[in-house]
Amino acid sequence: MLLSPTPRGARLARLLATEQLRTWGLPSDPAALIVAELANNAATHGRVPGRCYRLLLHVIGGTLRVEVTDTRGDRLPRLRTPQPTRKGGRGMTLVDALADRWGVIPGPPPCKTVWAELTVPPRHAPEPGHPGPGPTCAPHALPTGEKEPRQAPPFPPAGQTHSRE
Repeated sequence: MLLSPTPRGARLARLLATEQLRTWGLPSDPAALIVAELANNAATHGRVPGRCYRLLLHVIGGTLRVEVTDTRGDRLPRLRTPQPTRKGGRGMTLVDALADRWGVIPGPPPCKTVWAELTVPPRHAPEPGHPGPGPTCAPHALPTGEKEPRQAPPFPPAGQTHSRE
């Protein structure tokens, strides 16, 4: 999901993540708090006017992975010792306390992805003939090399792009 780098976009990230977790039958805490902190960091420290940040949630096995990609690869998150007189600086300390693991993946320039992983309770497999909660999807098929009929046109050659910045 692409979101605007604003406080409203950060709030929407948390709400969308909470709904997706509910759809998957997973608890929203502490994942929603981690999403809120990473989205807030993207909106505050990773903000570039006119560029969105991306939120991605996925579950593999018993691990929920939250990824937030913004366009400020030059500004990496860091743990700080919380100061009682300081207003901010506690976000990554909170993520560090709640997540099992977290880290940063640089690139592609100018981006970075901050990720956090949580162990989730085992999901109950649905009984045959009874679908589980949430949407289902078709099995993944390997690409055949043929283009989809509604594929987006290729990017224009360098130097022919337009920017509003």
